[in-house]
Amino acid sequence: MHQALYRKWRPQRFSDVCGQDHITSILRYEVSENKTSHAYLFCGSRGTGKTTCAKILARAVNCEHTVNGDPCGECPSCKSAESGSCIDIIEMDAASNNGVDDIRQIRDEVEYLPAELKYKVYIIDEVHMLSPSAFNALLKTLEEPPPHVIFILATTELQKIPATILSRCQRFDFRRISSDVIAARLEYIASEEGITLDHEAAFMLAHLAQGGMRDAISLLELCSGENKPVTVEVVEEIAGTGGRDSVVKLLNAICDKDYDTIFGEIGNMFMSSRDLTVFWQDIIAFYRDMLVVKTTKNSREYLDLSERQYNELIEVAGRFAVETLIYHSKLLDAALDTLRRTSSPKRLVAEMTLVRMCDERFSVTNEALASRLTALEDKLKSGGFSIKSTAQMSQKIQSEPVLENNSELNDTSVGESSEQVSTAVPSDSSAPVKKEYRQLSYWADFVQKCTERDGMLGSFMRESAKGFTVNTDDFVHIRTDNQMAQTIITRMFPTLLEVLNTFEDGRLDQSLVKLEYVPEKKDDKFKAIDEIIKNAEEN
Repeated sequence: MHQALYRKWRPQRFSDVCGQDHITSILRYEVSENKTSHAYLFCGSRGTGKTTCAKILARAVNCEHTVNGDPCGECPSCKSAESGSCIDIIEMDAASNNGVDDIRQIRDEVEYLPAELKYKVYIIDEVHMLSPSAFNALLKTLEEPPPHVIFILATTELQKIPATILSRCQRFDFRRISSDVIAARLEYIASEEGITLDHEAAFMLAHLAQGGMRDAISLLELCSGENKPVTVEVVEEIAGTGGRDSVVKLLNAICDKDYDTIFGEIGNMFMSSRDLTVFWQDIIAFYRDMLVVKTTKNSREYLDLSERQYNELIEVAGRFAVETLIYHSKLLDAALDTLRRTSSPKRLVAEMTLVRMCDERFSVTNEALASRLTALEDKLKSGGFSIKSTAQMSQKIQSEPVLENNSELNDTSVGESSEQVSTAVPSDSSAPVKKEYRQLSYWADFVQKCTERDGMLGSFMRESAKGFTVNTDDFVHIRTDNQMAQTIITRMFPTLLEVLNTFEDGRLDQSLVKLEYVPEKKDDKFKAIDEIIKNAEEN
């Protein structure tokens, strides 16, 4: 009968456990010196060795001839424990046995002496799943168990363990295993199993496992299923990721404003049915690595990359400013939220976001402005261009007074509160009529419902549009300062109207909702700055 590789290669001694030396060294010392505790708590992410170490410890405390704290594997106690027939080592899954009755049964059984071993060991996996009443039932037994009983608790969610339980256990935190250690272990297993595994493919499997040895070995077995050499291409195909090469290609295309490559890469990924959400996470991870390179002195210490990947990262990061990386990261994070929604058009969201990343002029955010200014500073330092009117513009900026309230120049600058903005409207009477725009009281809930219906509509409504009512009419005004947003919202108007009527009791028809493009009004100081930037960019 076939046995899964992660089970076949489960370590049988503490010395075989990878990447957890800070834990195994202590456990080996306690076993060899006969100083074991009555209760242990193993916590950490999945696949890092919690259950494995619990099983090794259960055998080691009962071994008749330990070897430097490791179970010998030869004595009757070790053989009985390894066969799984020993009734003195009890493994319990708290995810499916989490009631108070299950713990009461343990409490009743601990009074009896072990049948064949020195200690009776209870291994409770996913202990955080126990109910509050079950934890209370376990508490007294855990605090003062009989001398022949040892409890080993394992959990992936430490924050859910009551403090009363934590204080009665010897706690060990299992760390994520580094990619170098995982890759070396995978190559060893592959050589023993007759699997041809490329070094880069091993490192990619380790990176995909995110510090979990079990996940990495399972991925190796999956990729070797066709009895073919496991290469980077095979891993990319099986794992459904676009691969690091695709990420690098896309980022270079963003720098070069190569829209053909951008649409081609996303199109190929979409047609090959690869998960765009997974690929998007790879892009975000790459941006994180670039930020580490650009902002730290010893970036190599904080990056879990091979030498080739690190050199490649340095080369790509050199093409971006820190301000640009921050601006792009904000766009990527927003797009990821949209991609995770099942109803969102993933290909369209990905393409639109990447196009916006190519040119900061498509955005009016502070991050985009900072990115543009940084690019200009770099050009000025390198002598890449000259601006004839820079001195005059600078004098103009300095001479302009700073306005105390920008809302005097921008009738759409209404916050989430009930702040009013008035605009004079020509009238037949001698006194001007004030048109008072009031933001819709339910605007935030309305945007959320739009997002639930269509991620792209919600995104443009949140970033570029506001809804108002006016005291002089019975209309709802959707005002935007972004022409792209106006186009998108117009195409999705039926959906917008349908959602809007859930708040207006169905009273609105198409004639009562006005979609207005209102360019953002800027003070003279901002106009001067924008003029300098545009002048510089054109040169």
